[in-house]
Amino acid sequence: MLIEGLLLYLGLLVLLTFHEYGHAWMALKCGDDTAQRQGRCSLNPLVHIDPVGTVALPLLMIFLPGAGQFLIGWAKPVPVNPHNLAHPKRDDILISLAGPAMNLLLAVALMVLARIGVMVGSEDMFSYCARMAQLSLLLCFFNLIPIPPLDGSHVLRNLTGMSYETFAQFARFGFIIIIVMLQIPFVRWGLGWVTSGTLMAIARVVGLPIA
Repeated sequence: MLIEGLLLYLGLLVLLTFHEYGHAWMALKCGDDTAQRQGRCSLNPLVHIDPVGTVALPLLMIFLPGAGQFLIGWAKPVPVNPHNLAHPKRDDILISLAGPAMNLLLAVALMVLARIGVMVGSEDMFSYCARMAQLSLLLCFFNLIPIPPLDGSHVLRNLTGMSYETFAQFARFGFIIIIVMLQIPFVRWGLGWVTSGTLMAIARVVGLPIA
């Protein structure tokens, strides 16, 4: 159980790293090199670690009895200077969606690897890749929730024209709201439903139906 938990945590760490790299890469493409200058445009997990979202909360959810069925985490937000963006609102939305998009792409790649695992007769490869694909999709949809500092909140701010000052006030309580929200059964059910549905759709596309 310890080895399985550590492998799950390692997979989460990789997924979070790619997620933040997606943000940093898109910011650079949109003209903002702030993240690059701070060393965040990198696949080194150490530069993206958040003490609560990357370490404390995931490890508690993995190793507390009964908690490992639902694993969520986040990394340190990538810094973005809107003054460096040619089209601040549009580019900020693109940067915000780049992280979840990266998780979606990773889920597709992982399901392809799971299909290869079936072809070569490796049950362990299939099982681990399928579980990581599910986790990647969960991170994708979790981050689209419009609560600071999650990516969906930045999209909502730009679409509604909310000021940075007002957004900052909401962001002060964001982590508390997120942790409380995750205790609501309906929220967990909704995330699980959209995650499972998308996973099954991807599985069918790659020729790997999952019951």
